Amino acid sequence: MRRVAVVAFDGVVLGDLGIPCEVFGRAGYELRVCSPGAQVRGRHLALSPAYRLASLRWADTVVVPGVEDLDQPLPPALLRALVAAAERGARVASICTGAFVLAAAGLLDGRRATTHWQAAAELERRFPAITVEPEVLHVDGGDGRYSSAGAAAAFDLCLHLIRLDRGAEAAARVARACVMPLERAGGQAQFIDHRPPRVGDGSLAQLLAWIEGDLTRDLSLEALARAAGTSPRTLSRRFREQTGTTPARWVNQARVRRAQRLLETTGLSVEQVASEAGFGSAAVLRARFRDHAGTTPLAYRRAFRAPCRAEAPKSTKAKKPLGGQGRDGAGCAVRTGSCPER
Repeated sequence: MRRVAVVAFDGVVLGDLGIPCEVFGRAGYELRVCSPGAQVRGRHLALSPAYRLASLRWADTVVVPGVEDLDQPLPPALLRALVAAAERGARVASICTGAFVLAAAGLLDGRRATTHWQAAAELERRFPAITVEPEVLHVDGGDGRYSSAGAAAAFDLCLHLIRLDRGAEAAARVARACVMPLERAGGQAQFIDHRPPRVGDGSLAQLLAWIEGDLTRDLSLEALARAAGTSPRTLSRRFREQTGTTPARWVNQARVRRAQRLLETTGLSVEQVASEAGFGSAAVLRARFRDHAGTTPLAYRRAFRAPCRAEAPKSTKAKKPLGGQGRDGAGCAVRTGSCPER
């Protein structure tokens, strides 16, 4: 079982502290909140974590939340414990202004990093050895050093780490459990995403389940409106009100999620993945994949693929023969059993 230690200290941003606890906890990780002393004071309340900094030696991943006051002195014992954890090989990640804590420990020197955009210039001024990327959601600085932007980006970074550990499907399950959209790519610009409606929001929640049920069918605005028993204009308005996005973007997001699972767990070619996910063509899949995941299907498969499997998944809908493998170097040739990427 993966072990995560979340560090708490005086002046910690309580929201940043709670996010990794919630996300990794829902993913079934063993979790400990650790602090330098018996009590930690946040902006509005005091906490008494059950564990001390010695637990950082126990953790595979150490998460450092943001700090409210960038000028407050940091406990030397905390900085030493973070350095020791990194030297031992633990993955170390910061949330928001937690990057200042990692930077103070020297763990980001010579690396790329990010933080909340309002604090990026100050991070760069104080720590010129760091290459600060102020516009992205999260950064892999190499050697297990990660950093994220503001609180919303903390969800994305946590999901990214879960996906690295357990795959895209596990990350998607956690996202749904937390009532969150699909993980945004780390290179995406910083902005706040609206969250999808909770189960029980009525007809729209039912429609979203219907969409996920068969992504290969006609999911145009007109078709969705017919399924919901309303007009396209009314449906678009309800989508905006309840999800902050459009029906088309929601559908594309669901199809990208399906494509990620297929790329990771099957040997289907990109053309076949496009058909199974409802995109119709590899060209459309590539365009939508880059829009929503910030990379290409081929690059994603190389990073996250599981061992090749002999059989393709059953389609949710009868389709015409694909007329050959359509090999483009992006996938395994299932019919011949050859796998060009092994």
